Amino acid sequence: MSETNKFPLISGNLSLDLVNTELVSRGQRQDLLLSERDVLDWLAVIKGKNSYWDNQLALKIKERLQQVFVGILEMRTILRKQFELIADGYMIPDEFIAFLENKIQKSPFTYKLMDQKLVPIPVGEAEDILRSYIAFDTLTLIVENKLSSLKRCSNDDCVLLFIDESGRRKWCSMKICGNRKKVARFQHRKSDDQ
Repeated sequence: MSETNKFPLISGNLSLDLVNTELVSRGQRQDLLLSERDVLDWLAVIKGKNSYWDNQLALKIKERLQQVFVGILEMRTILRKQFELIADGYMIPDEFIAFLENKIQKSPFTYKLMDQKLVPIPVGEAEDILRSYIAFDTLTLIVENKLSSLKRCSNDDCVLLFIDESGRRKWCSMKICGNRKKVARFQHRKSDDQ
């Protein structure tokens, strides 16, 4: 499996893609970030989607990989808990927003003009930079009211989350769960017909 396929990047949002590094495969919950190497692989995959990533940040990450690993897992745990509550209809707690703001305060932003866009660039240690980006992404989802469309996959065995702005989406992705359920329904109907 290629590294790009290893991680289900179904949301296009850094914070949700981080939460979705825990999934269910063959009936077993799997953590795709078990080692520092896994975190480097995940960061390499998401790097392509983020114009702010530069070689200097990559070097900082490698120098402080243990702290980055711990920091990423801490963020994922907190985000998963909050995102699942939000997907279940709970309000976004003020403590969660304060937590996110605190992560940005540890690595505040400066700005650069890149590709005709003003891009936020955090300053600080690598683990704080990454947590700041993740917090910024989450706060952006809150400000844009996108978390009100946060859903769990309709496949009870799946733990992936996604934003459903259409209000009609049922699956984390057709490739991951949608087609499986369609095939299962077809097989069930076929066996009923016999």
